[in-house]
This record gives sequence, structure tokens and C-alpha cells, in this order.
Amino acid sequence: MRIEILNTGTELLLGSTLNTHGHWMGQQLLHLGLRVQRQVTVPDGDAIEEALAEAVLRADAVIVTGGLGPTSDDLTREATAKVLGIEMIEDEHAVRELRSFFSARGYGRMPEANLKQALVPVGADVLPNPNGTAPGIYVPPRLGKASACAIFLLPGPPRELQPMFTAEVVPRLRALSGIEEAGEAIELKFVGIGESSFHEGIDEQLQRIAGLEYGYCARLGEVDLRLIGGPEAIAAGRVLVEKEFRRFLVSDDGAPLEKVVVEKMAAQGLTLATAESCTGGLIASRVTDVPGSSQIFTHGFVVYANQAKEDMLGVSADSLERFGAVSEEVCREMLAGALERSGADVAVAVTGIAGPGGGSEEKPVGLVYIGIERRGKDPLVLRKNYPGARDDFKWRVSQTALDQVRCLVG
Repeated sequence: MRIEILNTGTELLLGSTLNTHGHWMGQQLLHLGLRVQRQVTVPDGDAIEEALAEAVLRADAVIVTGGLGPTSDDLTREATAKVLGIEMIEDEHAVRELRSFFSARGYGRMPEANLKQALVPVGADVLPNPNGTAPGIYVPPRLGKASACAIFLLPGPPRELQPMFTAEVVPRLRALSGIEEAGEAIELKFVGIGESSFHEGIDEQLQRIAGLEYGYCARLGEVDLRLIGGPEAIAAGRVLVEKEFRRFLVSDDGAPLEKVVVEKMAAQGLTLATAESCTGGLIASRVTDVPGSSQIFTHGFVVYANQAKEDMLGVSADSLERFGAVSEEVCREMLAGALERSGADVAVAVTGIAGPGGGSEEKPVGLVYIGIERRGKDPLVLRKNYPGARDDFKWRVSQTALDQVRCLVG
């Protein structure tokens, strides 16, 4: 089934509003065994009609987001009716729902401008919106004069769109597609390995598995491998991948590295403390973004200045003078101090040169020492070099640090 998404709104193209619809709906449709073939974003106004006229000739279903408000630039309903050659009428039930929405919230009398939101192409279904004033609209494929394309008009705000999509769009797409059971899909997340390693290692072997579709998504410090197909095809692909790259596999459900770390440590009753210089608290932030992290996270020491390293972690002034803040020796002392002063079971410490300045021939920009220690065990300190933009450096350091925690706790 050919499905297209048409996002409307000048704010999306100006960058003032982040467009998350394609990402979210793509995931929901995949669970139904359906795919988005194309996503287009257009500004408010005449561009909506032009884009919709093109889409209905290609697609079996078009999902349009935004442009259902009461203002003059909300023209999605009008554009749809014009493209399909259908008149619009005022839906009485939609009018009652609008008035009820304003009354229930104590807004007083509903502005007459909102009556525009009750206009519906003749023969279309009104989709209720319990979270806002803009009802959605479903135009069945039988109403199209130029093409047999189903059209869904949904409000732009995610808090309104997502419940409506789940309750109203999903059942209709199931019926239109005729798919009763979706194929399986898994997302394997790998850290510490590049996309090229897969290309050299297993690409040709994956291609030979009948009924398997696969694809990669490479990010800083990680690679996601998507496997789609029947149970047997996915199982064969997974066995092949794990045989070659199991040590780099973080999760098989798309869960991020920090979530995996928190879950592994919580399951073992272990606690974690961080001692960060060059990352400025990013590692602690990522860990505490995970619900339930309070079970495992005790302390986050952000020791950017040398004096802070001395005062908070007990790093010696002599070590800082002799070896410099960015050194294996200082990293080891940061680890020891974090364990001692937090009482945690595991500590991770990082110190490096984020750039763009501050480097030297001996210690270039991008150099970092990453330490990990479990109480009662020998510490491990890695020397890495991550040249590049400052934000990229910090992210890659946090990735390596968290991955070392993951490996340490099993």
C-alpha cells in the first residue's frame, strides 16, 4: 500500500517548529506492516493544494497534517475539497462538539471563526478530537473523482494528532490494506563499531537470506541495524550478525545505551558515580534521563577546573602539575576519588580536550582518557582520540564511557 505524508505549515520550513510526524507515524505504520513511501512538507497557502493534487495520483492513502485551525492560513480542508471537486458543508455534530469544548473549559462563547473547523467535504467522515478544537477528516477513496486515494486530515499538534491517529486512522488503514498480520521487525543497536564493518563483514551474507530486508542507520558512536521479514528470515539474520559482532550489540529493541546500562545495573543491585571534566555532566545527564535511574545513580561530579578536581575528588596538585589534567594518572585519581567519596560500586571518569583550542603536539584536540573501575577490581583507563566538533567529541566520549560501564557489568 502506497502511503504518503503531507505536512503543512510554514513554521516547519522556517525551523521554528520541529517536524516529528514522519518519525512517529513511520514507526506506527511499520507495526501494521505498512510503509511510508514519501513525506513532503509545504508552507501554508496554495502549496497545499498543489502538493495534494500530485500525491493523490501516486498514493493509495495520503495523511495530511496541520492546517485545520480557525485562521485564514488554515486551508487544508478547502484544498482537499478543491482537489477532489467536492463541496463542503457545515457538520452539525462537529459544531456541537466545538461549542461543548469551549463551554467545558470555561472559555465562554465560542468565536464565530471556529465554525470554519466544522466544514467537511460532502461524504467525508468527521474524526473526533477530544484534545483540541480541530476535528480530523477522513475522505474515503470512493469520493475521489480523479483517483481512488484515501485522504486523512489530522491536526498538527502531536498531542492531538497521535491519539487521533491511533483511534481513527489505524483501524481504517487496516481495513484498506487488508493486512491482518504484520511482518516482524527488530532494531539491533551496536556501539563501538562503524557501518563499514558491516559492509565488509556480513552484507553479502545478509543479502542471501530469502525474505529478509535490512538496512543501517549510522550515528555518532553507534550503528542501528534494521531487520524486517518473517520470523525465520529475521532469526537467520540475527544469528549471522551476532556471530560476527555480538560484543558490540547493546540492545535488540532499539533501546539506547544509557537505558541498557541502567537496567543492567539495577538488575544486579549496583550503583554508579561519574566524574566528568571534558563532558561537563553529559554522562550523568544521559543516565538520569532514564526513568528508574535513581536506583543506580548516586553522584555526578563535574570537575572542570583543576581546583575542582583537587577539592571534590582529592586529585593531587602534584599529579596535575607533573602530568597535566588530561592524563592517565589524573584519570585514575579521579576514579579513585569518585569511588571513595560516593560509596558507589562503579565509577567512570573522563578528562580530555574538547577543543577547538587547547591542544598541543603531544596532546592534540580530541584526546581523552576514559576510566572505569568497579570496587575491589583493577581500574581500566583507555586513551582515545576523537577529533572533530566540540559537541561530537563530548557525545563520543559519553558513548565510550557508558559502553565501558555496560561491558563491565555484563
